[in-house]
Amino acid sequence: MISLARFTLYGLSGWCLEVLWTGLGSLLAGDARLTAQTYLWMFPIYGVVVFLEPVHDRIADWPWPVRGLLWMAIFFGIEYLTGWIIRLAVGQSPWNYSQAPWHLHGLIRLDYAPVWFGAGFVFERFHAYLQQKGIS
Repeated sequence: MISLARFTLYGLSGWCLEVLWTGLGSLLAGDARLTAQTYLWMFPIYGVVVFLEPVHDRIADWPWPVRGLLWMAIFFGIEYLTGWIIRLAVGQSPWNYSQAPWHLHGLIRLDYAPVWFGAGFVFERFHAYLQQKGIS
């Protein structure tokens, strides 16, 4: 059963992490204001991570490098698919990686592979925390 509470927590957590990520990026680019951004579209996109909980339960005993590669592939797939769907629906994706050297159709950046690899483990810990706290 999919949990609305966990969907909401994943959506809000994703927003917060994205704000931290883009704020850090602006600092590294010399913006001392730490300008950060996200998109309203991102809340439900991060929220759909709730559907990955059964995947985590099935692969929890797998070796960490294999799990990391699987999470990376899944997150790339979600990012590409949701960007493509939004582009179809409204004419453009909220994000546009076309200026990055390692992009695929402007929808994903292959140089973010280590980020998505690591994000899978953040998700695993957050999912375990939610289970431990009995948040359903």
